[in-house]
Amino acid sequence: MPPETKVSSLSATAPALAPRRPWAADLPVLLVAVVWGGSYLAAKGITVAHTVVAVLVLRFAVVLPVLVAAGWRGLRALTPAQWRGAGLLGLVLSGIFLLETYGVVHTSATNAGLIISLTMIFTPLAEAAVRRVRPRAAFLAAAGVSVAGVVLLTQGAGFTAPSAGDLLILLAALARTVHVLLMSRVKAVQDADALSLTTVQLGAAVVVFAVLAALPGSGSTPWAVAADFGPREWAGLLFLSVFCTLFAFFVQMWAVRRTSPSRVSLLLGTEPLWAAAAGIAIGGEHLGAAGLAGAALVLAGTAWGRRAATPEPA
Repeated sequence: MPPETKVSSLSATAPALAPRRPWAADLPVLLVAVVWGGSYLAAKGITVAHTVVAVLVLRFAVVLPVLVAAGWRGLRALTPAQWRGAGLLGLVLSGIFLLETYGVVHTSATNAGLIISLTMIFTPLAEAAVRRVRPRAAFLAAAGVSVAGVVLLTQGAGFTAPSAGDLLILLAALARTVHVLLMSRVKAVQDADALSLTTVQLGAAVVVFAVLAALPGSGSTPWAVAADFGPREWAGLLFLSVFCTLFAFFVQMWAVRRTSPSRVSLLLGTEPLWAAAAGIAIGGEHLGAAGLAGAALVLAGTAWGRRAATPEPA
């Protein structure tokens, strides 16, 4: 479950510095895709329905001070309009994490990682609708393949209604799409420093989670959850905080200065493959024949859709 940082926006922070060995930049980015893929299983392992909000408070409260310290100078340089724009994005981001985390509690890590990849299909479709242009036929075909894959993926035990978790993850994919579109259309954040923008967004999300945690009936408090955590749970939380958030963000900032945003995006697009691998190999999840076919269609459809949505060179 990646922090919602648009890779292309990072490319403006510095000119690209091509490495002598392209794999030297590719390997850390691929590792980010691996840890993001493992984040669904990690979240599922330390979270139940009544601890979702508390775990989210703990997850981002751990990394926020580090981000503030690293980007303090950039935060002070933000204009009021940039603070408001980033705060708005943070509200959407909080919704994404709530939907994803509640969703993964009620479905498999494999399903979560594969369904969320539909963002790569939803975003170009939504962008085409906003711009009032017709998507390419190849892209529409790829979208159809992906949707068919999700239908098969969620029917591993026979053709029944998708689970509540599957539907929540689908809503999270739609929310990610809204977030990406807002990042490209909210003028106030266009020139904002990437680190500062991410810090304000995560800060706004933490405020939302803290307010929800204080409401009656919201479940366990962050302090109670922290007290109940054992070594395994703390390891999972630190994995989500340190690797899936801090490490992932700084690797993206480092990589786009040494390679192209398109190359970074392509490598990060392997996240659902690693999510499925972690769920099956480590989590002991089983897809069945229909589920395996659906997973293959989702991966093929999103990969095809990514290529079909890329503008052809002039």
